[in-house]
Amino acid sequence: MNFLIPEDIQNLLTQLDAFIEDEIKPLERENDNMRFFDHRREYARTDFDRDGWPNAEWEGLLGEMRRRADTAGFYRYHLPEKFGGQGGSNLGMAIIREHLAAKGLGLHNDLQNESSIVGNLVTVLMMDIHGSEEQKAEWIPKMLAGKARIGFGLTEPLHGSDATWMETRAVRDGDQWIINGAKRWNTGLHAATHDYVFARTSGDDGDAHGITCFIVPTDTPGFTTEFMWWTYNMPTDHAEVTLDEVRVHDNTILGAEGRGLAVAQTFVHENRIRQAASSLGAAQYCIDESVKYARERKPFGKPLSTNQAIQWPLAEMHTEAEMIRGLIRKTAWEMDQGIEPTSISDKVAMCNYRANRLVCNAADQAIQTHGGLGYSRHLPFEHIYRHHRRYRITEGSEEIQIRRVAQFLFGFSGPRKDNLGPSYASRFNSVQRGAPAPWT
Repeated sequence: MNFLIPEDIQNLLTQLDAFIEDEIKPLERENDNMRFFDHRREYARTDFDRDGWPNAEWEGLLGEMRRRADTAGFYRYHLPEKFGGQGGSNLGMAIIREHLAAKGLGLHNDLQNESSIVGNLVTVLMMDIHGSEEQKAEWIPKMLAGKARIGFGLTEPLHGSDATWMETRAVRDGDQWIINGAKRWNTGLHAATHDYVFARTSGDDGDAHGITCFIVPTDTPGFTTEFMWWTYNMPTDHAEVTLDEVRVHDNTILGAEGRGLAVAQTFVHENRIRQAASSLGAAQYCIDESVKYARERKPFGKPLSTNQAIQWPLAEMHTEAEMIRGLIRKTAWEMDQGIEPTSISDKVAMCNYRANRLVCNAADQAIQTHGGLGYSRHLPFEHIYRHHRRYRITEGSEEIQIRRVAQFLFGFSGPRKDNLGPSYASRFNSVQRGAPAPWT
């Protein structure tokens, strides 16, 4: 692996910077659009009369940003060329997402709505990887044109990380399926025309097999958005959904029947590495802005930056950011080499939980370094904290990520499974019998 940023990606970063200055920043400043990015942001973005959904003007601005980014050829970067993309690499996406987040909040990259001039089009990738040829031909053009928007319904009121125990059931009825159950934190339901609904179709609770993914129109009788969950960082796009005798056709199954967890894994696996890169970029922004402020602020007649109490926390975070950056890029590069994702899922988990934890710590330290100004909503650190705090829960909580690392480390799954070498007891006994110590 070459540790330098590849030339084509560096050139793309230069093009993105120019595009932001020429197209996105002027759009951000016109018609008082800056109200969405100042200390009033929740109030400007949120439609209180529609249960906290994103305001129509805010959504319209994001749509115009996406249109311009798509016209410029950036938005679909990661998609295959057959879908108008550049076939961008995972390494490229990691570097780009970090680069954009390190610029701070703005129309170019505001992850409250997973909004960016370089799209993280995971639902499209799910369709490309798992859809039939007929499904891909029907859905992907609609999704890219904005004529179809698909939500993601995996988590349930009583089951989150333990997806194999989900209680939503689908029963076959001829060439149709009848779905009953409920979903919580159903992402994207504020604007979704359809929903990826996961339901058990066979097997027992706890079985990995037997869960199926259905593409369900949100206007299907029995599909009800009960309410939207108000969150730490508004507006919200997370719904509480009930499914009461919802009927769908057999051709709405995405992927193989009973193999829905593989479909869901595509979603979380793709998201985890790019969330990590975005969190790293936002953390670096918090660190860099704190350093600038500490050099300029002069209480008691000397710069804050001369105090070790200010230097050391930021120096440690800067060091951790550099280490995480190396791990993210190495892991993304390994994904591009065709390494089976399940064999490096521990590395993806490491990237995700450490980067998400770092950005929360960095935002908190930025608030502390900036004092009362940092606590105010006139600076973006409290917003960064509120947004990125959710990443320590979504796409697998921090505890689930650590559990994944531990599974690989202790050989319960992954490449080390049943291959940890002779036991400690056998090695110790061989030394007792006079054999050379195997660890020397």
